[in-house]
Amino acid sequence: MNKATNKVSHRISHRVLRSLRWLLAALACLWLALCTAVGPIYRADRSIASFSWINALIGTAAFVAYFGLVCLLVRWGRGRTVRIETVHTAAAENDIPRVVSNGDNHCGQDDHCGQRGQVWGLTHGPLARICQCIIRPARRFLARHEQAIIHATDRGWKIMLILIAGWAWCYLTLLAAFGADLFSQIREFTSFWEQSHGDPQIYLNGTGVVNTIMDVYPTAHYLWPADPTFLTNQHNIVLTLLYGSVAYASRSITGAVDAGIVLLSGAQFVFAAFCCAATANRFLNLPFLRGSAEFASSSHCSSNPTSSGRLTPSGSVARVVVLALLLLNPIVVFSTISLTKSPLFAFAFVWWFGVLYELYATPFRTSLPHTAIPPTVIPRAIIPLALSTLVMLASAKYALYVVALQIVLALLADRKRWRIWLVAMVIPLIVFQGALTALTATDTIIGGDPIESKGLQLQQIGRVARNRPESIPDSARREIAPIIDLDAAAKAYFPQDADRMKSSGSAEDKPIVYRWRTVTADDMTRFTKAWIEIGRAAPVDYIDGALAKMYGYFDVTDGAYVSMTYYIDNGVMERSTPGIKHWLGGWRDAVAAFANGWAGIPVLGWPTHGNFWVVLTLVVGAAEVVLRRWRSLAFHLPMLLLMGVMMTAPANNFERHMLPLAFAFAFLALWFRRDSISGDSASTDSPSVDSPQSGICRDQFLPKIDHQYAQHN
Repeated sequence: MNKATNKVSHRISHRVLRSLRWLLAALACLWLALCTAVGPIYRADRSIASFSWINALIGTAAFVAYFGLVCLLVRWGRGRTVRIETVHTAAAENDIPRVVSNGDNHCGQDDHCGQRGQVWGLTHGPLARICQCIIRPARRFLARHEQAIIHATDRGWKIMLILIAGWAWCYLTLLAAFGADLFSQIREFTSFWEQSHGDPQIYLNGTGVVNTIMDVYPTAHYLWPADPTFLTNQHNIVLTLLYGSVAYASRSITGAVDAGIVLLSGAQFVFAAFCCAATANRFLNLPFLRGSAEFASSSHCSSNPTSSGRLTPSGSVARVVVLALLLLNPIVVFSTISLTKSPLFAFAFVWWFGVLYELYATPFRTSLPHTAIPPTVIPRAIIPLALSTLVMLASAKYALYVVALQIVLALLADRKRWRIWLVAMVIPLIVFQGALTALTATDTIIGGDPIESKGLQLQQIGRVARNRPESIPDSARREIAPIIDLDAAAKAYFPQDADRMKSSGSAEDKPIVYRWRTVTADDMTRFTKAWIEIGRAAPVDYIDGALAKMYGYFDVTDGAYVSMTYYIDNGVMERSTPGIKHWLGGWRDAVAAFANGWAGIPVLGWPTHGNFWVVLTLVVGAAEVVLRRWRSLAFHLPMLLLMGVMMTAPANNFERHMLPLAFAFAFLALWFRRDSISGDSASTDSPSVDSPQSGICRDQFLPKIDHQYAQHN
C-alpha cells in the first residue's frame, strides 16, 4: 500500500514540477510578447492605458511565435540520439570524428557502423520540406569542401588569422570607433597628471556649471575629497588609466591624441580576435579532449550510455555558421575597434564563456578524491579563466555581480572543482574589489555616485513630473527637493534615456535636474521613501516609465536607440579627431549608412540588432529549463543577470549593453545542440552533462585526434 501511495505521489510531484517548468518558460515568452506588444505605444510616447486590441493581437502573435520556438527546441532536445561516423581523409592520422544521428545509442558495435540514421520529430512536415529546399544546395557544397573547411579551422591560431583577415578592412579603413566617454577618460587622466606634476587644476572653486570632468557625469560634490583628486571610477579606473595615459603620451609626442587612439583600437582588435578564436577553438575542436583521455577509466567501450558518452568536434556546417556570425554581423565587426568599455567586456566574456564550457564538458574522474584536480586541466583552464575574469572586472562595474553569481552557481553545480573556482574567480574578484575599495577609502580615486544606479527610478519620477505633477504628494516633494528639481525633471524627461535626469552633459546650459553640487549623503537616504510615495500616487505612470525604458531590449522590431554604428561616425570625432574622422574621405559615412540601412530592413535587418540575440538567448534558456538542464543553466544564468543589467541601464535599447549575449549566442547554440544530440532531457543527473548521455565511446577516436587537436588557447 505504501509503495503504491509513494508511486502515485511521485507521479503527481513529477507532473507538478513539469507544469512549473513549462509555466516558467511561458512567463519568459509572455514577457517577450508584452515588450513586443507595447513597442508601438511607447514609440509614440503614449501610455499603457491606451493598450488596444491591436496591441493584444501583436502580443498574441509574438507569444505564439516565441512559445512555439521553445516547444520546437524542447522537442528537438528530447527526440535526438547520436552515433559516430568518421570522415576519412587521405592520411589515417587525420581522421576527424563527426556526429550523425540515428536510433542507436550504443557504441562499439560494428554492425551499426556506417549506417545513417534520422532525427525523429524534425524530418517531416511542410516546414521541414521548405527548410530542405533552402539548405540542400548549401549542404552539398559544404559536404564537398568539408575536409578543407575543417582543416582550415582545426587550430585556434588558424581561426584567429581568419578573423583578423576578415575584420582587417574595418581597422584599416576606419581606424577606431568611440564616443564622448573616451574623451572624458582622457580629460580625467590629464587633469590628474597635470595636478600631480605641479600644474594646479580647477577643483571645487569654479564659477561655471561644468568646471571639472566630475561635473560632466556628474558626481556629487559631497563625494569629492578635500585634497584635489581627479581620478574616478565612473568609467572604470583601470581603463581610465590605460586610455588616458596612452592618449596623453600620444599628445605629448605627436601633438594629437589620434595616434594613441588608433593604437588602443588596434590592441582591442587583436584581443577581440584572440578571444573569439580561443572560444571557437574550444567549441569546434574540443582540444581539451586530449587531457581528458589520460583519465579515461577504461580502454574499451562500454555500452552503458551513462558512463561512456563522449564529445566530438563540430562539422563544417557549425564552423561556417560560427565564422559567418562573427565576420559578417556589423555588431561584432564594429565592436572590434570600439573603445567604449562594453565591447572589451563582451569579448572577455566570450573568452570566459569558452573556458567555462571546457570545464563543463570535461568529465571529472569519479575515482579521484573530491579535492583532486586533473593535472592537465589546471594550466589550461585556470590561467585563461583568471585572466578573462580580471579583464571583465576591469572593463565593467557589473562584472562584479556576474562573476559573483557564477562562483555560487559553479560551486553548486561542480563543487569537486572548488579549487579552480577559488583560484580563477574568487581570488581575482577579492583582489580587484579589495584594491578598488582601498583606493576609494584612501581618497586616491572618487567612488561612483549612488545616483548612477537609480536610472529606472529617475525615469519613473520624471514621467510623473511631466504628465501628472499635481499627483505628487507634498511630503514627497519636500523629501526629494534637495536631490531632484521636479520642474526641471518635467522638462528634461526623455523616455529613452535617463542621462538627462542625472544632469549628464558638458554643456554649460544643461538643465540641472540632479542637484549634484548641493546634495548631501543624508539627503540621498530619503530618496527611496520619496520614490515610493510618488509611485503610490501615480502607479500607471510608474509602469509607463519602467516599460518605456526597457521594452526595446526584448522587442526585435525596435531599432536600437544607440547602435554600434554610432561609434564609428559621430560628432565627437568631427570635433576631437578630424584626422580619424576624415580618413579615406567619405568612406566612414558610407559604411555607417550601409549598416543603418541594413538594420532598418524589416526581418532581414533583425540579426544586426542586439535585441535579436537577447531574445534568442532567453528562448534557449526557457527551453533548457523545460529540459531540466540544470547544470548547463548553472553556467548560463549569468546571461540572465546581464539582461537585468540592461533593464537597469541608463538608456533603452542601448546596443553596447547587449554585446555579450550577441557575441556568445553562436556558442550558446552549439552548447545547446551538443546537449540535445546527447538524447537526454534531464542532463543534470550525471557528472558530465554534455557527454555521458550520448552513448559515444571516446576511446574509439581519441588516439586519432589527440595530435590533430593538441593546439589549445
